[in-house]
Amino acid sequence: MTLITEKHLSLSDFKEIVYDEKHVSLDRAILEKVAKNHDFLKGFASNKIIYGINTGFGPMAQYRISEDNLIALQYNLIRSHSSGSGKPIDPILVRGLLLARLNNFLQGYSGVHPELVELIVNLLNKKIYPVIYEHGGVGASGDLVQLAHLALSLIGEGEVWYQGEIRSTKEVFSVTGIKPLTIHVREGLALINGTSAMTGIAMINLIQAKKLLEWSVFLSAMTNEVVEAYDDHFSHELNHVKHHPGQQIVAAMMRNLLSNSQMIRSRKKHLYEGDKMDQDVFEDKVQEYYSLRCITQVLGPIHDTISQAEKVIVAEFNSVNDNPIIDHENANIFHGGNFHGDYVSLEMDKLKIAITKLSMLSERQLNYLLNAKLNEKFPPFLNLGTLGLNFGMQGMQFTATSTVAENQTYSMPMYIHSIPNNNDNQDIVSMGCNAALLTRRVIGNSFEVLAIQMMTVLQAVDFLDCTGKMASATLALYREIRAIFPVFTDDQPRYKDLDRVKKHFETAEPVFSSVHRAGANAAVLA
Repeated sequence: MTLITEKHLSLSDFKEIVYDEKHVSLDRAILEKVAKNHDFLKGFASNKIIYGINTGFGPMAQYRISEDNLIALQYNLIRSHSSGSGKPIDPILVRGLLLARLNNFLQGYSGVHPELVELIVNLLNKKIYPVIYEHGGVGASGDLVQLAHLALSLIGEGEVWYQGEIRSTKEVFSVTGIKPLTIHVREGLALINGTSAMTGIAMINLIQAKKLLEWSVFLSAMTNEVVEAYDDHFSHELNHVKHHPGQQIVAAMMRNLLSNSQMIRSRKKHLYEGDKMDQDVFEDKVQEYYSLRCITQVLGPIHDTISQAEKVIVAEFNSVNDNPIIDHENANIFHGGNFHGDYVSLEMDKLKIAITKLSMLSERQLNYLLNAKLNEKFPPFLNLGTLGLNFGMQGMQFTATSTVAENQTYSMPMYIHSIPNNNDNQDIVSMGCNAALLTRRVIGNSFEVLAIQMMTVLQAVDFLDCTGKMASATLALYREIRAIFPVFTDDQPRYKDLDRVKKHFETAEPVFSSVHRAGANAAVLA
């Protein structure tokens, strides 16, 4: 059980509620604040012109709504904007969206009745998720269309996900004993006017992006290990003179992962000691290819991009993002644009560019392992069968290459794709939900690419028969993945193996990741 108080929620709190499915309860003080804010709005709105209470919406805000139509206005808003299309958003994303919308209301500036926040808590705890579609929101009056589908379910209409199926909201509410929301003053506008769809999805993207980065560091370390690379490119001495925290953290993680490897070579021992200068052509490779040697410089900026995105997205998650703002403490109502999703849109674009680069690094490391002319160490395509007769990882490389190319196309920014709409009332928009959904696609693709690289690295380990010389951390990962993907020499369809490894990467924590994270941070601070 997670008790939500007036304290801001962290990404870890979000993860516990969304991924670990912890039940939610609300502190009494929060409910009292929401109730007080609602009561202020009811009293203040009498005989005043307030947008969305007694006016039309958007470009029709100049039209006054009669007293007897105020409640119908809110229902009309929800129903008319439930116009999404495309695929339904995954239930895990909807759970994140629900928590983001709940957290907005709990700030006590939206004028909603406490019944609304208690209903959202009920849906979270009973794992009932509104069916919300990918297409529709432009991210300027917020995620209007996506959030309208949330609101539609709350009033007992539309469909919901329940026990893995899409079912009628009315039917599920009846079975679970849930009473649909009653509109009191402005619950319709409050529900659909905000950034909670893009923010909930962005929070999930952050969790998965951080996991991807750790797997990428792990795989980069293993790739260096199986090719017996030199140790100086991830040394403290080389990396601490480049003053970027991400680079130093990635280097420290690699040092910790490979600390007791017997395969990583010392440049001093192999190139500086002994008589090497009598050779016209050096037997030892003097420097590795960039995909092996420049890992800290490539993954470092990705680490820092994720860190910056976390600051911005968590701040948005804990913000008030609807309009107008009901300020009972100052006894006033403020109109503006806190629903505008530019903060989220820009960070998601930056994040998807960074993750695309991560997938590109993985694809280059994969190519190095598969190309015998480059590595001069392994058989073509890590083929452990008969050359010419068998194909090894050849077919899997096509999938990795194709998927990285798709990532590169998706990485065109959404943030700069503003298209005016709503009779030009919304003349500059963020496209934030689109940005968040495309980022999720890039992250999912990247798990596929890293899974293919992982499968290839394992084949390399078995070709070398080197488990006795591996670092303890990389050996543990080898055993962990070999349990679900056995070594192979024959040609068989590998798509189910790929799916298993990908799902493992998406759901599991990298082996010893918390230990190496802590060690890396300590090393940088030192």
